[in-house]
Amino acid sequence: MTDSLPQIVLAAGGTGGHIFPAEALARELLGRGYPVALITDRRGSKFNGDLSVPVYRICASALGKGLVAKILSVVEMGIGFLQSRWRLMRLRPAVVIGFGGYPSVPTLYAAAQLGIPIALHEQNAVLGRANRALMGKASLIATSFPEVAGLSPTKTMQVAYTGNPVRSAFIALRSRPYAPLTDDGPMKILVLGGSLGARVFSYVVPQALGLLPEPLRRRIVISQQCRREDMEAARAAYAAAGIDAELSTFFHDVPDRMAEAHLVICRAGGSTIAELTVVGRPSILVPFTGGHAGEQTNNAEAIAETGGAWLIPQDAFTPDSLAVRLESLMALPQSLTKTAAAARAWGKASAVDSLADCVESLVKVSEKKI
Repeated sequence: MTDSLPQIVLAAGGTGGHIFPAEALARELLGRGYPVALITDRRGSKFNGDLSVPVYRICASALGKGLVAKILSVVEMGIGFLQSRWRLMRLRPAVVIGFGGYPSVPTLYAAAQLGIPIALHEQNAVLGRANRALMGKASLIATSFPEVAGLSPTKTMQVAYTGNPVRSAFIALRSRPYAPLTDDGPMKILVLGGSLGARVFSYVVPQALGLLPEPLRRRIVISQQCRREDMEAARAAYAAAGIDAELSTFFHDVPDRMAEAHLVICRAGGSTIAELTVVGRPSILVPFTGGHAGEQTNNAEAIAETGGAWLIPQDAFTPDSLAVRLESLMALPQSLTKTAAAARAWGKASAVDSLADCVESLVKVSEKKI
């Protein structure tokens, strides 16, 4: 590491969708010689893994419901702001980069108050609440999609379409070609439901596979992430259908499983989209309906319009509809190959390099002003 290069601080929310892109950028910046630190909440510190950077925890809270909860949230965010300000005064970074999520807000507001340039990275096709609140204070906003709803460029803010950085394990698998599904060979399906699984998948997918003709069921090889409380029911449904399924609350080797899959069934979070398209695998996307602005639906629509995935809204995601879709895909395997190619063509494996280049440009501008 080169001590002459200035400090860079990353601020990110506590879920994997915010932390994983921050980790990818941190690794790239470390490789370029920059000292890096991460400021997050108590959840985000668990995602540090083997990343050798200081991680500082601050208080942060989503805005609660009800007057008392709202007051407590504001108080906690105020404490987080003071903690962040104190930390930034000691680190004296050249730039602070925010990756969204409410835990990023105190740090970015503190940076703006201290006159430190801030950059934002948006993972979704809809600008998140945290980034929307901070957009007017940012020198740069980097996007993961060519078009982002809610983004209003200003004269003082640069907008760069960089893509969404993914972990190196996914990038390493980009060169692995998609293995076409044969007419009578096994069909490998991977089902992911986010960091905690998705209950709808645990019910719909086993029931759908049970509706397939028996010769097709024999060809299914499935790995599925389930919530712990849904595991027994899902396993029983697969057993009744005569399907030997591998079920787990968490898979440590998702990159390899994704690369081996003929089809992935999953949500449509920003990081998931980036991983699918970097590796280049076809997917059935079922957007989570609880987002603040339907961001997962926008994400899924953006990929589906390019032919890189199939979008099924959750209210249409039934055992019958999924069984019909799977049977048609097994009858026309070339459609899977075509969709895999479209997904790969959309993916931006260079996202972390592009984002790091943008950050370096901000650092140089910041140094000239000193």
